[in-house]
Amino acid sequence: MTSRSELVASLIRDVPDFPRPGVVFKDITPLLASHEGFTAAIDELVAAVPGPIDVVVGMEARGFIFAAPVALALGAGFVPVRKPGKLPGDVLTEDFELEYGTSQLVVHADAIGEGARVLVVDDVLATGGTVGATAELLRRLGAELVHVAVVMELGFLGGRERLAERGVTRCSAVVTV
Repeated sequence: MTSRSELVASLIRDVPDFPRPGVVFKDITPLLASHEGFTAAIDELVAAVPGPIDVVVGMEARGFIFAAPVALALGAGFVPVRKPGKLPGDVLTEDFELEYGTSQLVVHADAIGEGARVLVVDDVLATGGTVGATAELLRRLGAELVHVAVVMELGFLGGRERLAERGVTRCSAVVTV
């Protein structure tokens, strides 16, 4: 682990039994509250990018926090992927499974041009459901998913393996637990 990664890891707080008994929630609030820590996280996400990017995509809601500054640092645009009912106009919708149930994500149908080189940024890679659904939306838009960069990977949940089964193999994490 680099010193930036170690700093990021030190600022992620464990909250036992949230949102239900037996689950240890990884709280990024202390990381966000630390200018040095937040900067380190953004710098590490940017450093993982393997080439030029046209658009950075972040998923609602915490993915927005990291994806927007990464887009600025890369000189790229930012596109939000949202929960249903949050975007006006024509949208594409994708259903997916979470570690605690099911959900949907939507993106504007005209948000990303065909062939655009896209980086997906999120706070956590858990089971891979959110990133996998986003990858499918990007495929349907005709975009090229260049890389997925997350702040924290919960390796024990097997999300990276599930993504690989869907053809998403370029993925990095600042911290893996």
